[in-house]
Order: sequence, then C-alpha cells, then structure tokens
Amino acid sequence: MKIKVINLVKIFMISVVCICFVVLVNGQDKTIIQNEEENKMEKATFAGGCFWCMESPFEELDGVIEVLAGYTGGHKENPTYEEVSTGKTGHLEAIQITFDPSIITYSELLDVFWKQINPTDIRGQFADRGEQYKTAIFYHSDEQKRLAEESKDKLQTSGKFQVDIATEIIPASIFYVAEDYHQDYYQKSPVNYQLYRAGSGREAYLKSIWEDTTNNNDSKFEKSSDEELKNRLTPLQFNVTQSCGTERAFDNEYWDNKKEGIYVDIVSGEPLFSSLDKFDSGTGWPSFTKPLEPDNILEKEDKSLFMSRTEVRSKYADSHLGHLFDDGPAPTGLRYCMNSAALRFIPKEDLEKEGYGQYKKLFE
Repeated sequence: MKIKVINLVKIFMISVVCICFVVLVNGQDKTIIQNEEENKMEKATFAGGCFWCMESPFEELDGVIEVLAGYTGGHKENPTYEEVSTGKTGHLEAIQITFDPSIITYSELLDVFWKQINPTDIRGQFADRGEQYKTAIFYHSDEQKRLAEESKDKLQTSGKFQVDIATEIIPASIFYVAEDYHQDYYQKSPVNYQLYRAGSGREAYLKSIWEDTTNNNDSKFEKSSDEELKNRLTPLQFNVTQSCGTERAFDNEYWDNKKEGIYVDIVSGEPLFSSLDKFDSGTGWPSFTKPLEPDNILEKEDKSLFMSRTEVRSKYADSHLGHLFDDGPAPTGLRYCMNSAALRFIPKEDLEKEGYGQYKKLFE
C-alpha cells in the first residue's frame, strides 16, 4: 500500500513538471513570436520643417505602425522645444516612422516625404526659418542610404526644380521624442493646424508642384463622432458644447481668470477670444467685448426658454459657446457671455509652442 502511494505521488509530480514545462515553452514561444514580429519592423526618420505638418501624411498609410514627432541630428542631450527653437542645438524638427516593410516599402515612404516639402529651400521650410526647420533624410542602414540617394537623384533630374535639391542625406543618430503636446497636433487642434499649414505657405506650394497628388486630407475639418468626443471631453464639456448646456455661474474655470492669453474652442482649437477683450460682467461667466477672430464665430437666433436670444457657436466645430447680449461696455457695447467648459485657455507664454505664435504680438 505504501509503495502504491509513493508511486502515485511520483506520477503526480511528474505530471506537474510536464505541465509547467509545456506552459513555459508555450510562453517562450509567444515571446519569441512577438519579438520576431517586432524585429521585422523598420524605422524611417525624416526632417521636413515643422513636424506637425509631417505626421498626418504618414499616419494613415497602410503598414505604418507609429509616427513620432521629435528632434535629431544635434549635439544637445534631451533637448526641449524651447532649446531647439533657438537653432543652437543643431537638432532638426523631425518625425520617426515605425513601419512594416512587408506592407509598405522604404521607397514608398520616400515618395511621400518628397511630396510634403520644398526640397530646394536652404533656409528652412516655407514661413519657418532657421536651422531646426531644414530638411533631411536620416538613414538607418546602407540600403536606406542607397534608396534615399537614388530617389534624390531621380527628383533632381525630374525637371520639377530649376535649382539643386538642398535636402541632406545623413546617418541616423539619437532621436529625442518631443513633448506630448506636439504629438498628433493635427488631431488635437485641427482648425489651428489647418490655418497654420495654409498660412505658412506649405499647402499652396505643394499644390502648385504636385497638383492633386499631395495628401489633401487636412483641407477640411472633420468633427469627431459623439463617442470620440465623450471619450475626450468631460461630461460638462460635452453637455455644453454638444447639447447647448450651461455651466453654473461663479463655479467654472475661467469666470475670474485674469491671466493674459487667448481662449480657443475646446473641441477644435480654433481661436475665439483674447484676454485683452475680457471684462468682469458680474454674471459669473467669462465675458468678452468682441471675438479675437470674428470669422470663427457664428451667431444664431435662440428662442428656447420662452425668450429670444442670440446664440454664439464656433464656425468649424459647431460648438455651443454661449450667448451674445447688448449690455456690454464700450467700445462695442456687446457682451459675449461664454461657458468656460467650451473653452481652453492658452497663456501668452505658451502661445508659440501650442501653435498660436501669431498672437504673441498682441501681448508685447
């Protein structure tokens, strides 16, 4: 009897060891498979002026896994945007693409790259001037270098450009990922991104060179779905902007904000009001005498709550902002009574890095 018990124990222990071995092997197999898949991915690094304008053309391509905005090619470790913007760190604003070469080739990425830039500009890109805005291809292998040189030669002899192509082909070095607010800027502030892209001259130039072959997905603001907005906005922000709600007086973020800066649409980022036109209306809501950008404001008749009022909405995102009254101070006599929940405030010191540098002069 004792021998049988011992045998049973041995059998049980052997079974446990076998099961553990199988689990271990299977776990290793999964790790190996995952590592193999990751090893199949490649990287491409391009500098094409403002990195905001370089992300979106690549992010929607099949085979592109990730696109990051950052800085590379310089001598300063872990540079900040402020340091790079001086042009003294040697870094260029760039993007780094992780892609699956079995789906999209490096040559195809090069074709897209050339169609986003002015390759003959030696001082920067479009309205952006400085060392940090120059163009370059940072190759990660001898094969990438060969393909980049071939594509550059092909473009040079295409007849599209009458002067030499200035884009350099450089060995890849450490790529420093830029601050979070720079990542996917075209999604976070779509209207301001479009205004910046057009105002810089990039859009017009690319259309003149490449006609309809450029990526024109940025030419029109597309509002996010309700589900996406609910995930991105707070319940109060969603209720105010999408359901014409009203926040509580004296219990909102900006009614007593006295800092200098501008107010933009919480949904689209389109510029709406300036602190220079803000006044204390005594109502408990942020109030302004006039819009910063009148073209971004829409006025509609509102007959809800058994009264006739003028509703104020944003042009591109169609967000409900508040109401307009004629009891404001001079010189306009108007009171744009807004909901804080519909706005995002950008302090004057953050205007440039947030993409609203054109308004810095208002506070100088």
